[in-house]
Amino acid sequence: MIETNGAAGAGTPATGDTGLYVPHGSTGTGPCTVDIGPERAGWTHSRLKVLELGPGDVHSLVAGECEWIVLPLSGGCTVHTDGSIIELQGRTSVFADVSDFAYVPRDAHAQIASGAGGRFALAGAKCERRLPARYGPAPEVPVEQRGSGMCTRQVRNFAAAGAFECDTLIAVEVITPGGNWSSYPPHKHDEDRPGEESELEEIYYFEIDGPHGFGYQRVFPSRPGGSDVLAEVRGGDAVLVPDGWHGPSIASPGHDMYYLNVMAGPGAERAWQICFHPDHLANTPGYR
Repeated sequence: MIETNGAAGAGTPATGDTGLYVPHGSTGTGPCTVDIGPERAGWTHSRLKVLELGPGDVHSLVAGECEWIVLPLSGGCTVHTDGSIIELQGRTSVFADVSDFAYVPRDAHAQIASGAGGRFALAGAKCERRLPARYGPAPEVPVEQRGSGMCTRQVRNFAAAGAFECDTLIAVEVITPGGNWSSYPPHKHDEDRPGEESELEEIYYFEIDGPHGFGYQRVFPSRPGGSDVLAEVRGGDAVLVPDGWHGPSIASPGHDMYYLNVMAGPGAERAWQICFHPDHLANTPGYR
């Protein structure tokens, strides 16, 4: 059973490992409503911050041993880093359009300033190589329609492997229409099997279109003692996937659901190689 008090971001899972469910605001520090790093997640590579800036506010980001992507969720901003000034037009909301974004290299300092204010995802990953600071134009983001029927969803591959160069970070956005299933069939990427499967830590960060919408996220074990949670999610919530089969992600009817996937792992190759659950693969329409 899932229990909620009806408030945005207040979904409380009553089954499984509740440590994998991160309610809105529960990890917030300062202007960040979400701040997920290795201490909170219990892993090594993947990071996520969600930054809220008021008009004229400025935030300092110390990259440290991580590479970062600054992705507008709503509003625009200017990113000063590594001698570059990157102007991000952004968007009105995640449901409106694809956004441009900025890449901040490891060992850099960045100043993120917003004249009108806004909300910005900072997707990060521990890395070794120091790549140059760069601008990611919205028109160059590959967008695909994946699945069919009630499994149809839109995938925005802004920092997918092969779409934008990073050292270890992989990040994509998914829009699931109200009533549809995505992240389906269930799949996993918790083993290093070259050519077949990558070992990747993953964060799902959710936004819901409409004040009363919600969704569900399932993670279940791929091995004895593995991750196991069923979470009701609302705007600003996150779910951690350190291991295990994950999916489906289910949007409530009448409310489109957005999620940002942030992934990274220890493998020498930056690749999203997944293994589908064999019990669900055959009857899934157009999963590719």
